Amino acid sequence: MFELKKWEVNDEDDLINLCNLVDKKFLRNRIPTPYKKIDADLWLKNVFEADGKTGLFRAIFMKKKIVGSISLEIKNDIHKKTAEIGYMILNEYSGKGIISSAVKKICEIGFNSLDIIRIEAKVVDKNIASRKVLEKNNFVLEGILKNAVWKNNEIYNLCVYGLIK
Repeated sequence: MFELKKWEVNDEDDLINLCNLVDKKFLRNRIPTPYKKIDADLWLKNVFEADGKTGLFRAIFMKKKIVGSISLEIKNDIHKKTAEIGYMILNEYSGKGIISSAVKKICEIGFNSLDIIRIEAKVVDKNIASRKVLEKNNFVLEGILKNAVWKNNEIYNLCVYGLIK
């Protein structure tokens, strides 16, 4: 099975590998391509400062290697009781229930350790696999933002899902 583990400095090479190999079709553009050492250093620095304070950031660890990443990031201002969930996994590990289990686990940890009452996910409508993961974990489709995402020269609707503590 897998475990969620805190990121460590020596995870840099695995992070670079993950970010270069993961399918980014439906991911946000904030993951540079190609993903380099400087990108990993900056992201890990931010994770070490924020983990447990403004979010949770975990590596999905399986068979002695990092195969994915999952996080909860607390929003700010009037949304400070809401965290946004994000996740990614290498293609060879998708469809095996790992992400569904990781979502369940990090939501439990987040509700118990962070000052939040809601977890939110924003997923493009065509990302059926991710939508199923959320629905399997009792996230409710709260609305659809029409033509809200421009990615890879395509326009997508954005599905907003919520899970209440």
